[in-house]
Amino acid sequence: MKAAPPVQKDGPRVNEEIRVREVHLIDKDGANRGTVTAAEAVRLAQEAGLDLVEIAPNANPPVCKLMDFGKFKYQEQKKAAEARKKQKVVEVKEIKFRPMIDDHDYDVKLRSMVRFFEEGDKVKVTLRFRGREMAHQELGMQLLNRVKEDAGKLAKVEQEPRMEGRQMVMVLAPR
Repeated sequence: MKAAPPVQKDGPRVNEEIRVREVHLIDKDGANRGTVTAAEAVRLAQEAGLDLVEIAPNANPPVCKLMDFGKFKYQEQKKAAEARKKQKVVEVKEIKFRPMIDDHDYDVKLRSMVRFFEEGDKVKVTLRFRGREMAHQELGMQLLNRVKEDAGKLAKVEQEPRMEGRQMVMVLAPR
């Protein structure tokens, strides 16, 4: 039976996990201590009541720093949470039209689209054809071109108008 591969842990290696002969040591104040053996670095960390944390594993020799690992992990967690908080998830909002839409109804829908673009969302414009309207797809194309022109200052066309069954679809994204 084959032995299980070692478990890869996420994050930097700490104290005895650092299995190299020599490390480049930086003390808790940020002062450069030069190249020392890994055992010596771990001993210095224990004497100071700190941990030896590998911060640049790909360097030659690896760069390690004396620090409180629990505090370091907490700071990293806070940084990651802050980055997640600032992220904006782009949603795709859908606006539905009919080929013979009235001007006022068109304006109301256009205002909604403008609001979506200002919030940073994409808009999927769907134009549904019913019955004999399928025979006049050029009217639908004219309407979608009008939408494209009216939203041109705020948005760019991400997907040109195309037929999907009984409806014509176009996707606009904020500039």
